[in-house]
Amino acid sequence: MPGSSAGRLPFAPFEWMLAGRYLRTRRREGFVSVIALFSFLGIMLGVAVLIIVLSVMNGFRHELLDKIVGINGHVFVAAIDTPLTDYAEVSERLSNLYGVRRAIPMVEGQAFASSPYGGSGVLVRGLRGQDLQRVPSIADNVRQGTLADFDTSGGAAIGRRLADALSLQAGDTITLITPRGAQTPFGTAPRIKSFPIKAVFEIGMSEFDASFVYIPLADAQTFFNREGDATVIEVFLDNADRVDEARAAIDMAAERPILVTDWRQRNRTFFSALEVERNVMFLILTLIVLVAALNIVSGLIMLVKDKSSDIAILRTMGATRGAVMRVFLLTGASIGVVGTLAGFALGLVFSLNIESIRQFLSRLTNTNLFPAELYFLSRLPAEVNGREVVTVVTLALGLSLLATLYPSWRAARLDPVQALRYG
Repeated sequence: MPGSSAGRLPFAPFEWMLAGRYLRTRRREGFVSVIALFSFLGIMLGVAVLIIVLSVMNGFRHELLDKIVGINGHVFVAAIDTPLTDYAEVSERLSNLYGVRRAIPMVEGQAFASSPYGGSGVLVRGLRGQDLQRVPSIADNVRQGTLADFDTSGGAAIGRRLADALSLQAGDTITLITPRGAQTPFGTAPRIKSFPIKAVFEIGMSEFDASFVYIPLADAQTFFNREGDATVIEVFLDNADRVDEARAAIDMAAERPILVTDWRQRNRTFFSALEVERNVMFLILTLIVLVAALNIVSGLIMLVKDKSSDIAILRTMGATRGAVMRVFLLTGASIGVVGTLAGFALGLVFSLNIESIRQFLSRLTNTNLFPAELYFLSRLPAEVNGREVVTVVTLALGLSLLATLYPSWRAARLDPVQALRYG
């Protein structure tokens, strides 16, 4: 008897059999099957889109943090009372601190860069050659020329997009103009100086590649009238999240009045906006899964109404209310579980190959689907976070199972006498 079997084992074979039959398409029950299909597609797409969007948002944050912090440092030390003429000694002391990877003195200022083919505003940075070699974002991404003998060359290293905008390449000459030049009886005269291009680098972040120019520290001091001092000392840490511990140690090791800021203060608005956008996207896309779960509810309620006579016959044959409830639980849960697993697989495959898919769609539509000028990055990043994937899968499974409870309870409470009388 089905009832005795169901009494001994939860989800007995006959319960699986009935749940499977209810999921199959029949002409008389076509509308119910269509609702089940749309429920499956909704959960699958909801889970997949959630995984893809969260992965892309994680990829954006990681890439932007790596690019912004990788080239700008984690902690910034500036002088307060007197010019930072002792930058070499201070940098050496800071470099010896625990958790500090390197400390780089720098002269920084804005200028106008020009060539025979155009002009553009740029951010000029003066670094010692040995320090520039220790910045991986620059040293590991040289596309033309070389950084060898940078101090004595009197040349400049520029970004790839700036080189393209000015139609320049390694070996050409770039002219820099600053309004804060030499003092004359008639006021401050602009300073104009030409630099041979020794190297062209490509960081991968369009804003930096289009605006950064590196020149030797001594040349930058002369160009910006710094008279032997540095604008700032950039400190790179082993762990970007441990800036609070590093700030206290840097204050003590500097042995002079300094102003200390860190990457969180300089980029707080930017990364806060990314975090808010990520959380809002998660809530919005969760609604897709919720709507699909509600489709499971409506589909099962219609199935219970359609199968009321079958339920009554099962009850008269000895099936318990628990057995009937488990049959419809399996029916609804199967849609949710299979849809979640399919969405999980689709989301992972899409996330891990998103750049290849973007390039394919760009070629197919002959459009740029990810312009670097708008999104700062030259490629579409994605980083799959295992904890977030587990959260998405658990959420989808939980909503799917909750959606089956009421229709299954309603089927179990069906009175067989009334069902046979009016069925």
